[in-house]
Order: sequence, then C-alpha cells, then structure tokens
Amino acid sequence: MKNFLQQPIRFLIAGAAVVLLIISCQSTPQAQTSQTSPSTTQPSAVASRAGELSAYPAQLPPLPYEYGALAKAIDAETMKLHHDRHHASYVDNLNEALKQQSNLQNRSVEALLRDLNSVPEAIRTTVQNNGGGHLNHTIFWQIMSPNGGGQPTGAVAEAINQTFGSFENFRKQFNEAGGGRFGSGWVWLVRNSQGQLQITTTPNQDNPITEGLYPILGNDVWEHAYYLRYQNRRAEYLTNWWNVVNWEEVNRRFQLASQP
Repeated sequence: MKNFLQQPIRFLIAGAAVVLLIISCQSTPQAQTSQTSPSTTQPSAVASRAGELSAYPAQLPPLPYEYGALAKAIDAETMKLHHDRHHASYVDNLNEALKQQSNLQNRSVEALLRDLNSVPEAIRTTVQNNGGGHLNHTIFWQIMSPNGGGQPTGAVAEAINQTFGSFENFRKQFNEAGGGRFGSGWVWLVRNSQGQLQITTTPNQDNPITEGLYPILGNDVWEHAYYLRYQNRRAEYLTNWWNVVNWEEVNRRFQLASQP
C-alpha cells in the first residue's frame, strides 16, 4: 500500500521538474535577445533635443540666429534663401506627400527614413528627398553659431584626435570628401554601428541614418548653400565654414551618439 501511494507522488515530482525545465529553457533566449550591445545602438532622435522630428505636420524651425550672423562664412542673402525658400520647400513637399497617408502621419521623419520600404512606392522618393532635406537642414542650422569656429573641445575633440590623428588631419579629410562629392549632396562626420567615427558623403538630401549611421556633424555642399558668395569655389566655402561650426552642439551630439 505504501509503495502504491508513493508512485503517484514520484510522478508528480517528475512532472513538476519537467515543467520547470521547459520554463527555464524558454525564458533564457528571451533574456538574451533583449540585450543589445551598446556599441551597436544608435539614438532614435537625430535633429531635435526634444525628440524625433515630426513628419506631419512638418514645421519649418526658426533660425537660431539672424540671417547675417554667420557672415564669417555665409552671407545673409544666402542664409535667407537657404532657410526661407529651400528648407521651407522641403517642409511643404513632405506635408503634401503625407496629406493622404493617415497611417504614416504619426511617424517621425527619422522613422520614415530608416524604413523607407514601409512608405508607398508612389511617394517614397518624395519622402526620401524632402524628409531628408527637412532633417538635414534642421541639423545644419543647429551645428552652426555666430560664436562658432576654432578647435573642437570636450569628448568629441579627443575622439577626433584618436581617430584621425589630429583636428587638422580630420578637417583636411572632411574638406576633401566634401569637395569630391560630385553634384549635390552632403559631407558628414558620423558614428557607425561599431561605435567608430568616420567621414562619409551622401547624395542629394539623403541622410546617413538610412545606412545605419548617426550624423554628428554635416556640411551642405549643394550650390544653393554657397553660390551667391563663392560661385563655383566650393573649396573656399568648405574652408571658411569651419569658422562658424558650433562645437558645443557637435560635442553634445557626439555624447548622445555614444550613450548606450
């Protein structure tokens, strides 16, 4: 009788052990997949301290300074046309493209550009060009300042020296890349998915986030960015542009990109 009663108990104990084993095997992979290496994580917000950039309705941000405040590198008329006409047209075109796309209107510009395949093919190029133009220029106004120029400071200065040997070497390579970009486009300092700094260029209004890169510093090499003062002398524009770089903002962006 005793053996008869013990046998079901053994079955119950064995069954409980099997259940625990199954639960532990299932939970382990979930814990592993939820962990992401800090070196491969990129922040989602690219253009704004407040968060990601609204795609609809997109809004033209005000310049953080007067049109003529960057005269060390860019004249007032160029700044006025660049901001009030060119950037404004990207905003208007993006809003027009998304006007009938209620399923996309609550997404950010960054989210749309990171997942262009989710955008209907009929408006995909329009969103890429104008969403990229809106994002690029929103960054551009912030990384320039009337009190800019000089040498980089803080963590970004140390990272530039470690990666490129010196600020002078970095500036030379950056200008060469910008000068070598055929036609219209941008030259960037980015953080790649391995956590490294690199210089890259993009055509038209493409932003590096479409390639999994985080833009820290970028210069517009479209002719509308410099033509009134420099005509075809892009190299001179690239050289003078360093006189207005806002290193405080660039350093903030570098530190944001470096956070897990």
